[in-house]
Amino acid sequence: MEMVVPGAGVVVKGARNEPDAGAAAGDAVPDLTLFGPGGATLARQLQAVPVRLGGDPDRLRLAMADPWDEATLRRASQALGRRVPALAATRAQLDGWCGTTTAGATGGADGASRMNGTSEADGPVVAFVDQALRRAYEIGASDIHFECDRLGVTVRLRRDGVLVPHGRLDGARRAEEAISRIKVLAQLDITERRLPQDGRFRVSLGGGELDLRVSVIPSVFGEDAVLRLLDKAQLRDPADQVSLDLLGFDATGAAMIRELAGLPHGMLLVTGPTGSGKTTTVYAALSEVNNGIEKIITIEDPVEYELAGVLQVPVNERKGLTFAKGLRSILRHDPDRILVGEIRDAETAEIAVQSALTGHQVLTTVHANSVFDVTGRFKHFDLDMFGFMAALNGVIVQRLVRCVCPACVADRPATEREQQWFADMGLPRPATVPRPVGCERCGDTGYKGRRVIAEVHTIDDGFRDLVTTGAPVSALREHVYRKGVRTLSQLGADMVSRRESSAEEIKRVVGW
Repeated sequence: MEMVVPGAGVVVKGARNEPDAGAAAGDAVPDLTLFGPGGATLARQLQAVPVRLGGDPDRLRLAMADPWDEATLRRASQALGRRVPALAATRAQLDGWCGTTTAGATGGADGASRMNGTSEADGPVVAFVDQALRRAYEIGASDIHFECDRLGVTVRLRRDGVLVPHGRLDGARRAEEAISRIKVLAQLDITERRLPQDGRFRVSLGGGELDLRVSVIPSVFGEDAVLRLLDKAQLRDPADQVSLDLLGFDATGAAMIRELAGLPHGMLLVTGPTGSGKTTTVYAALSEVNNGIEKIITIEDPVEYELAGVLQVPVNERKGLTFAKGLRSILRHDPDRILVGEIRDAETAEIAVQSALTGHQVLTTVHANSVFDVTGRFKHFDLDMFGFMAALNGVIVQRLVRCVCPACVADRPATEREQQWFADMGLPRPATVPRPVGCERCGDTGYKGRRVIAEVHTIDDGFRDLVTTGAPVSALREHVYRKGVRTLSQLGADMVSRRESSAEEIKRVVGW
């Protein structure tokens, strides 16, 4: 590898020195535009800056803190579109060049900005990203979507389970810079635009710290990014612990969950689609049985809330800490109750079942739409269904439903199909149903807040026998609902009859 040493006037090739009169440090002129959009950001991340010796376009070098770092040289050359010789530079020189905003500015610390004070950090792209983060935090959004198209980037926020528009930044180049800004915050490779990347970062907002999980995926117009907001601190104070009553569970359902969560051993499963509040329900159940005399350990990806008096282990698959490996280690840590954030694979499922069968209480979540789908998921894992059903104490099937805004809700005539739905649910046929309107208090959405509706199933020997003998779903359904468990559709119809939600919302979330 060829290396130019500024001030020494030599080019080093292997073990032989050859003079290069133009290699003085004062002759190096940085040109961050060669790195493309977000050039200064990439330069700071790599600690490498493209420079021209004496301003000569034909004498391009790559100034680096460590010229022998082959991985950094490869990434920088990829961004430049060609491989160039490395140039050794001091940290002070690199810091000065990274703060340069126009090509042709010379190095040095005078008049140069540092990482947190560049004009880029105060520019429209950074301000656009920061404003989206602040707005999402202010309105309690769960996700921020940066969606690029041919002409720019649009931001939408997921609030109360649905996407609402936030803002737009025009210009394809600015769209790239917005995604690059997110990548830098999450310490991702901003030169990689062909493969999905995942990361996370932390920001200070509203007087506290907010963790964000980042997913970047390539698209036909560049890349899209989704940021998941995780306010870990909101349950840090024991006085702020979430409860089943606070989540909106009815008295009967809450009492059944407390009973299931308080059993000395076995497994309690919470199921539902993405964004249905499964993890929050598990946290609430765990908080209510946390009496201080038992060892409670969780393994999660990521740790979404901090719980007082609970040992919480974050999954780190990059370093080899998977759910399965972490769960094995937890079993050697003398736990009484274990929370597994999610069962994703057969190995984790097998260890969780064995933990429940050997005297531990296991609370966990799984993506499934009903109690019958849960048994299908675990069959797909190729588990011993007898052992799984012996360990299973209960299943909570839940959804999150938006509540109509009480300040602006109106009425409309019920359709014939809606009246038939009420009749099928055992309720009187209504003449009118609530109609969301929209006002300033609800952000013109017609809805304000969400509450949970849930089927709570206690697993008995009759259900275990049906599953282990391979009974059809119709037989399972008849057995489950013969015990008086109210379906999600019935619970949703109750909400509409009490003017708490709309028929359209129940149909969107539950279906009828």
